[in-house]
Amino acid sequence: MPIVFNKNIDDHTILAVWKIQESETELIAGLQLKQHELDFISSLNNGKRLLHWLSTRLLLRTMLNTKEYIDCRMDDHGKPYLVNIDYEISLSHSYDYAAVMISKDKKVGVDIEKMKDKIELIKHKFLSTEELEQNHLDESIEGLYVCWCVKEAIYKWNGRRGLELKKDMFVKAFELADSGDVEAIVSLPDRKQPLLASYFKTTDGYMLAYVMT
Repeated sequence: MPIVFNKNIDDHTILAVWKIQESETELIAGLQLKQHELDFISSLNNGKRLLHWLSTRLLLRTMLNTKEYIDCRMDDHGKPYLVNIDYEISLSHSYDYAAVMISKDKKVGVDIEKMKDKIELIKHKFLSTEELEQNHLDESIEGLYVCWCVKEAIYKWNGRRGLELKKDMFVKAFELADSGDVEAIVSLPDRKQPLLASYFKTTDGYMLAYVMT
C-alpha cells in the first residue's frame, strides 16, 4: 500500500493518506477479520465501496503499527471508534484514496473528496449566501471544495447526527491557496464553537480537510 501522505500533526495526532492500488484479496490478506466483519463485507459485493472499507482499516492498522486485531466499529451516530485501543479516529475515502486521522488526546475529523465541476450545481445546498459572497467562491471549484471538505470534517469531528452543513456551520472568508487554514464556526446544541480547520489539495485533483480540538 503506497502511503502518499503521512504527517504528525502534533505529538499525539497523525494524518495519513493511502492511494488504493491493491485488489480486494490483497487488502483482506493484511487484515484480521472476525466473522461479523466478513459478513458485512460480503454484503458490499465488489467495487469501490468494498475497497474503501478495507483500505481505511488497513491504513488504520499501519498507522497504529500493530499486528493485533483492531476492533473498529460504528456507534449509533455512524462515528467510527476503537473498542480495544484508546484513540480517537476519523475515516474518509474518495475514488482512489483513503484517509485516516488518529489521536490519543483530541477529537478529530477528516474528509477527502475528488474535485468535480458538478459541485457548482449543489453549492447552495451546503453554503449560505453570505459564505458564497464573502469568499467569491462562484469563480472557484477548489474554493467550494475547501468549504465542502471543511464542513464534512467538522461533521465527523462532532460525531453526532443532526448538524446541517448550511445551517449550523459557517466558514469565514479565506484566501485560497494550495494549502492553508480556515476559520469556521459550528452551532452545537449548547454553544457556538470556533474551529480552525486545515486543508490541502493534491496534484491529481483531490481536496482534503481536517479539524481537531
